[in-house]
Amino acid sequence: MRKLSGPIAALSAVLLAGATLTACGGIPGDAVVSVNGNAITTSTFNHWMAIAASSSSPATTAGKTAAKPVVPDPPNYTACIAHLEATAPKPAKGQAKPTAAALKAQCEQQYTALKQQVLGFLISSNWVLGEASDQGIKVSDAEVKKQFNQIKSQQFPKEADFQKFLANSGQTISDLLLRVKLDMLSQKIQQKITKNAGKKPSQKEITAYYEQHKSQFGQPERRNILIILTKTQAQAEAAKKEVQSGKSFASVAKKVSIDPVSKASGGSLPGVVKGQEQKALDEAVFSAKLNVLSGPIKTPFGYYVFEVKKTLPASQQTLAQVQSTIQQQLMAQNQQKALSEFVKNFRKKWTERTECRTGYVVQDCKSYKAPKTPTFPGTGTGTATPQTGSSSTSGTSTAPKK
Repeated sequence: MRKLSGPIAALSAVLLAGATLTACGGIPGDAVVSVNGNAITTSTFNHWMAIAASSSSPATTAGKTAAKPVVPDPPNYTACIAHLEATAPKPAKGQAKPTAAALKAQCEQQYTALKQQVLGFLISSNWVLGEASDQGIKVSDAEVKKQFNQIKSQQFPKEADFQKFLANSGQTISDLLLRVKLDMLSQKIQQKITKNAGKKPSQKEITAYYEQHKSQFGQPERRNILIILTKTQAQAEAAKKEVQSGKSFASVAKKVSIDPVSKASGGSLPGVVKGQEQKALDEAVFSAKLNVLSGPIKTPFGYYVFEVKKTLPASQQTLAQVQSTIQQQLMAQNQQKALSEFVKNFRKKWTERTECRTGYVVQDCKSYKAPKTPTFPGTGTGTATPQTGSSSTSGTSTAPKK
């Protein structure tokens, strides 16, 4: 395996690629966004735009190499329009070629989608790094390298395949190391929040939960029944007579029943709970005696002939039997509540610290204002938080993938 010591050593530089500290706030001249004083430079933005464009381009098929992706280039989109003209399939007979205006509109839409994806990733990356610093959470370069090598060896046993992935995706090893570090930090932040909230509930809380949710720990009375459903009363009477004459219930049900659920199994309907079936049938079933052929019962669905074959009595687990289950459930609920509250505050905190230049304002920016009309599907920022353990730009996965 090729040694990765060089790129690993450069990791710290990549994490803050082009990040200029601004003592008095605001956005430096070469930046598109500033998160808590750390600038996301234009060059960093352009780098990840190229990666996102590569991930959204058509895959190589049938031995043909896909055309090299072109990042939409505002405001005129000259290169993008030329790329579309060169790669677009020939129009069907009788159809005109797309106009330059239509191609420009397509390029503009592509640019908007890619921009929001990339800014969502870059901003959320800075949020995770910043929150980790505030929480005193760290991962060493050695830990990142170890995790990266594990993922790489699993997904790319052959070095040639990994190099091909790098070439096709436009990513560098340092980019991937950054993604691994972000995931590791996100997981550690989440673990810290949930650990603090994961205290064992008191016996009083466990008992109260059991009493309030007693039905969850028991089963009501159930009955195993045989049924035949027909459209008319006459058909039901005839079916009943056939069973009474000695024919098996199953053979009659398979021949005449119109109930799709039970017909294939010879009319068998096991584990019926009171209130589960139509009212008239339900009342008849739960007042009937065992092994007595009954009916017909008129319902909105037709006429039923039935027989109760077995009664399964109600059961209830004791508090002692479910004590451990309730304890784990309450702990999980407390952890989820704490995590949800943290994420809410996390977003508010870091949105307030995120300043975006005009033309680069997305939902995670302090100056963002929700549009009056719905946005196009697929143009969300895709911002990740420590809740998810992932900060992904379209196609730029946390781990290298084939």
